Amino acid sequence: MARQRIMGTWAAIPTPLTAGGGLDAPMLGRFAAELLLRGCDGVALFGTTGEGPAFSVAERAAGLEAVLAAGVPPDRVIASVGCTALADVEALSRHALARGVVRLMMLPPFFFKGVGPDGVFAAFARTIDRLGDERMRLVLYHIPQTSAVAMPHAVIGRLAAAYPEIVVGIKDSSGDLDHTLGLIRAFPDLSVLVGAENHVAPAVGHGAAGTICGIANLAPQLIRRVCDMGDMARPEDLAKIDALIAVVAAGPFVPRVKAALAALSGHPQWSWVRPPLEPVAAEEGVALVAGLKATGLSAFDRERGGSRTEAALA
Repeated sequence: MARQRIMGTWAAIPTPLTAGGGLDAPMLGRFAAELLLRGCDGVALFGTTGEGPAFSVAERAAGLEAVLAAGVPPDRVIASVGCTALADVEALSRHALARGVVRLMMLPPFFFKGVGPDGVFAAFARTIDRLGDERMRLVLYHIPQTSAVAMPHAVIGRLAAAYPEIVVGIKDSSGDLDHTLGLIRAFPDLSVLVGAENHVAPAVGHGAAGTICGIANLAPQLIRRVCDMGDMARPEDLAKIDALIAVVAAGPFVPRVKAALAALSGHPQWSWVRPPLEPVAAEEGVALVAGLKATGLSAFDRERGGSRTEAALA
């Protein structure tokens, strides 16, 4: 049975904060809309880069509302609904579905470790069954180095067979290219979306549907070009991605992405993170900015990137 594909370049968007540490929902909405104008096909909210587990259900719902109010079409949003409590997963999912956002991304429950494949399957199956909404299009989120709970092939296969119209994709943020290629081979009907930016070109060349990644916030047109071209991507673009990763991933990724965004946008507010994450220290920030300049990415290119959603936002 054919599944609805999720394709292209999706930014795993960071979440801006106010001076008091609250969610800055209007700023989130403005930034999401700008990313579409600068080349992204869509945005994924409150995932790992978005510090999702650090925000309450109410805050995540408010953030989604703000993104939609900013003019981002519902079909260009993936709402990350991963929580430790399945009731919270359901609440976030129901809210998104009620607003027409049918593309959801779910982690396996990630507090209890050492759970077996039957337990992982049951968590997803219970959620899908309780929601009972045939519009839902679910992306399974594999990031075992953070969640400590993997999405084994056996579980992916069971879910895809049990819910063929609902389970449509896998986000692979393992950072293991061989694992990504194995997913592409094993599940040709699912949209495999890559988290590691330096794996986008070879993965797309072998059949991946696209990427959901953090560097797309900083260089959306660069990531878009590489995603569109796959293994035909220009060597200079691939080298620039490698250089950006070397700079941004030289320490804790989320604080450094936000610090880079602060430097590039001229809005220091972007550098704020929620505990237990810590902001980039002043000296480290100076080195980060110098590294960004060395890659040639010293300011945002405000030229519109020609995304597939530009007409909808113009």
